[in-house]
Amino acid sequence: MLQEYPLVSIITINFNKIELTLALLNSLESITYPNIEIIVVDNGSELNPKAVIEGKYPNVKIIVSTINLGFAGANNLGIKMAQGKYLLFINNDTEVDTDFLQPLVKKMETTDKVGMASPKIIYHGTNNIIQYAGATKINKYTGRGRKVGHLEVDMGQHDVIKETQLGHGAAMMVPSKVIQEVGPMPEIFFLYYEEHDWCEKIKNAGYKIYYVGNSKVYHKESMSIGKDNYLKTYYMTRNRLLYMRRNAHGLDLIISWCFYVVFAFPKNLLKNLMRYKGGHLMAFFRGIIWNFKNPAFPP
Repeated sequence: MLQEYPLVSIITINFNKIELTLALLNSLESITYPNIEIIVVDNGSELNPKAVIEGKYPNVKIIVSTINLGFAGANNLGIKMAQGKYLLFINNDTEVDTDFLQPLVKKMETTDKVGMASPKIIYHGTNNIIQYAGATKINKYTGRGRKVGHLEVDMGQHDVIKETQLGHGAAMMVPSKVIQEVGPMPEIFFLYYEEHDWCEKIKNAGYKIYYVGNSKVYHKESMSIGKDNYLKTYYMTRNRLLYMRRNAHGLDLIISWCFYVVFAFPKNLLKNLMRYKGGHLMAFFRGIIWNFKNPAFPP
C-alpha cells in the first residue's frame, strides 16, 4: 500500500570539506518532501565540524568518527542511526532540486522488488552536462562499465524511469529492509567500487536497480578527494582487481586476470608513466600488490 510520505533518512559524509557539506545541507533545507531526517557522518576530519553544523542546522544528526573509515564504513555508521523506511546515500559534494525526493520514493512505494534507485546526475556548474542517466553492468572480465548519457547535454532525452544495472554512489536510495537482508556496504573497498559490488549483491538477492530520470542531483565531481590524487590511483587500481575477484569465479576469473595482464596492465602502466609523476606509478603498483598480499577477503 502506498504510504504518501514515509520517512527518508538522508546520509552524507563529511571529510575535511565542511563548506561542501554546508552547501548540501542548505540545498536540502529547501526540498519539498516533508518527512526526512538528515545524518552527517564526519569521517575523521582534522577539525570536528559538529559545532559548526549544529549552529546552522540544529535538526541534523551528527556522528563523529575519530578515524577515516572510508566511504562504506562511514555510510555504515549512518545506517546504524537511520530510522527511515528508505535510506538515501548522497555525496556531500552535491546539491539537489527541491522536488528530487518524491520521484525516488514513489518508485520505491509503487514497484515491487526495488533494491536501489538513483536519480539523474548532472555535473554541477555546467550547462546541464549529464554525468549519469543509468549504467551498464560492470564487465566481470574487464572491471569496467559505462554510464548512460555521460557528457550529453540534458535536453530531457533521459527523463525516463527504467531498470538499470548500477546505481550511482553519489546519490542512491535503498530500502532499509533490503539492507537488513543483504547487509551493509562492503567495507573492504574503503573507497571506489564499493557501490558496484553492493549493487551486484542486491541484484543477486532478487532485487532490481532503477534509474529515475525525473529526479535530479548536481554533482561537484571529485571535490572531496581531488581529481589528480595518488590515493585515487591506488584505490581505483586495487579495487578494480578486487571487484573482479569477488564477482568472477572459475574460468571467468582466469579470463579476467588474462585480460588484465595482456591489455589493462600495459595500458595503465603507460598512462601513469606519461603523467611524469612517480607517485601515480607507485600507487598503481601498490594497488596491484595489495591483491597478491590479500588473497582472501571477507564477504
